[in-house]
Amino acid sequence: MKLSKQLFTDIKHQPLADLLRPKALSAIVGQQHLVGNGKPLALMAANQTIHSMVFWGPPGTGKTTLARILSQTVDAQLINLSAVLSGVKDIRSAITQAEQALPQSTILFVDEIHRFNKSQQDAFLPHLESGLITLIGATTENPSFALNNALLSRLKVYILNNLSDDDLLQLLQQSIETAGFKITINPQQSMALVRAADGDGRKLLGLLEILLDYVTDGVVKDQDIGLVTTGQARRFDKGGDEFYEQISALHKCVRSSHPDAALYWLARMLDGGCDPAYLARRILRMATEDIGNADPRALSVCMDAWQSYERLGSPEGDLALAQAVAYIASCPKSNAVYSAFKQAQADVHQYGSLPVPMHLRNAPTQLMKKSGFGQGYQYDHDVAGGVAFDQTGFPEQMGEKAYYQPNGQGLEGKIADKLQFIRSQRAAAQSNKQAKGKPQ
Repeated sequence: MKLSKQLFTDIKHQPLADLLRPKALSAIVGQQHLVGNGKPLALMAANQTIHSMVFWGPPGTGKTTLARILSQTVDAQLINLSAVLSGVKDIRSAITQAEQALPQSTILFVDEIHRFNKSQQDAFLPHLESGLITLIGATTENPSFALNNALLSRLKVYILNNLSDDDLLQLLQQSIETAGFKITINPQQSMALVRAADGDGRKLLGLLEILLDYVTDGVVKDQDIGLVTTGQARRFDKGGDEFYEQISALHKCVRSSHPDAALYWLARMLDGGCDPAYLARRILRMATEDIGNADPRALSVCMDAWQSYERLGSPEGDLALAQAVAYIASCPKSNAVYSAFKQAQADVHQYGSLPVPMHLRNAPTQLMKKSGFGQGYQYDHDVAGGVAFDQTGFPEQMGEKAYYQPNGQGLEGKIADKLQFIRSQRAAAQSNKQAKGKPQ
């Protein structure tokens, strides 16, 4: 009989992670900022008090376990709901149970609470206000975005962290000893399991459970570890918090001219299964937002990388994206165009639909010419120096604006010098024009 089957003689199909779930805060591995001596949850358990809260953290970090342990510290009825499987009808049923249990208090635990929509979340509000229930939610998504403000304002948020390698090694050894598994596993093999678990305690115990099905003589072989860990993906939730945190890290490392770190985050996202086409779009955006005219070639490099990926696919095309990331992270940076365009958009909203100055209008017909369209326009190529300095470009009500302020990085150093000359000449020409009393 294989080792894992010995454990489940009386409990069929119960996952190892559930079977070995801690029963006290002192048995919790990790999250010492919450369960350590003098920390919030430890104080709550010691005082046998509890309030409504939500646990926010990655999978397998102990959210459900903490909720169960805290619920046992007070004399209360515990009702469990899963937002994946439940609806308003189930919430109403839970409220009815809470009313029937009075004067005993009720703790309602809702796993994956972010899966409830607005109306379902709103259903909790009156019962939280009346004190009928104490709500404990668990979520892998940022509560600021996943929960309604009205509900969130009534909950204390506790953040759980990924389990560290040391935490996972402790959990692995503790689980083997607690369950009485008679196996020999060396440090390198243990670390391979830990790496594959990627900060997820439940995943680690799942890997251990699978491993036990391969071990027949009590000695773990390297090939057994390979069979269990091969193909295990790193933590990456498409569209979830991990996704947005990693793309944010990639963008910010490009912006701070850190190509090494930028390449790391690119590799992390590709390894986690991120759509390379999405990455190509974001990389192109970085070139326009953070480099701009400091190095106009960055835009072409990113476009070429995107097209190269489309022709090559993965994994060969991934290198084209890496080349683009390394280039734009190493480029001089400027957000001058980005800032200038934002200012221009703000003025569009402020001033509304001002008419185009007559001298800038096109006049393809005689009627339009007779009406003054295009009158007074100076063709810059026919003007000495190539710029008609006394010619305005904005609606009269706005006056001249200077949105674009090159920051002097890369090519923008030369652009800044050129614009400074043009703007000074234009200001002088406009001043002279006004002094002579000529219409604008």
